[in-house]
Amino acid sequence: METRTQRVVIETSDYRIVGDVTLPREGYRSRVSDFLNRSDTAFVSLADATITGSNPTEAAVSVHRDFVAIGAAHIQMAYPDDA
Repeated sequence: METRTQRVVIETSDYRIVGDVTLPREGYRSRVSDFLNRSDTAFVSLADATITGSNPTEAAVSVHRDFVAIGAAHIQMAYPDDA
């Protein structure tokens, strides 16, 4: 299966996480919304991620990780990073 990388922003109650998700190039589950709505996954995996606190005192501090797994139940908002 051919894949592509999509940069996404995921927001939880405490963090804003920007990273790369791997999706099929086309067809089934090739959209970010399809990937996030999977019922068989408890975690969302991101590569090359930057984690920033969501409150103003932590917003200036960012941490980079090569890989993070985010509990799907904690995601409040997610969208492609078009920047």
